[in-house]
Amino acid sequence: MMLASLPFINTLLFDWDGTLNDSSAAGFVAFQKSLEGFDVQFDREFYDRHYTPNWYAMYEIMGLPREEWERADSLWVQHYAVEESPMVEGARETIVELHNKDYRLGIVSSGNHSRILDELKKQELDSLFPVLICHEQTTNKKPHPEGLECAMRELNAAPHVCAYVGDVPEDIEMGRRAHVLTVGVRSQFPSSKNLPQARPDIYLDSITELLLHF
Repeated sequence: MMLASLPFINTLLFDWDGTLNDSSAAGFVAFQKSLEGFDVQFDREFYDRHYTPNWYAMYEIMGLPREEWERADSLWVQHYAVEESPMVEGARETIVELHNKDYRLGIVSSGNHSRILDELKKQELDSLFPVLICHEQTTNKKPHPEGLECAMRELNAAPHVCAYVGDVPEDIEMGRRAHVLTVGVRSQFPSSKNLPQARPDIYLDSITELLLHF
């Protein structure tokens, strides 16, 4: 969808997993392995039904005791590290082109900071993102706008010149709460199928379509 009158935007903030990095399959396997030692039920049906970037909400639904959440997180990071997680097709080229067009870029993710930074370095994209806000830098998880607000403060950017690009409804809700333009892009994560119902300002079938708008 093309907005009838696109506002002036000079700052593009991105979700990472699903939006730029195709981590759905690797993430599911990491959840499977990390939860094997706990007395909880987890399978593909549960993942497809309850997936959310606020994985603590998933832990709560499956009945994982709160005191075990930190250990489950640590195990997930360990197992994910050995899985292959490529960039979404066309994502790297899109980011480079946006950088060449002088957009200011940042990432706001609920993922682990060191993990995402390593993935950015592997793609030689870390220098293009002066701001990387992850769950370690925030108290509140998506769809709370804290992550986006932190990124805008670091970039000294007002909401009306910013857009947030994400692949699940929580991303769109977070952007809306932060008063920025919202861009939804379809991904392989289960809840991405509900993205149109979240009514992003712009909806994309592919990340490369971002260049039609910016």
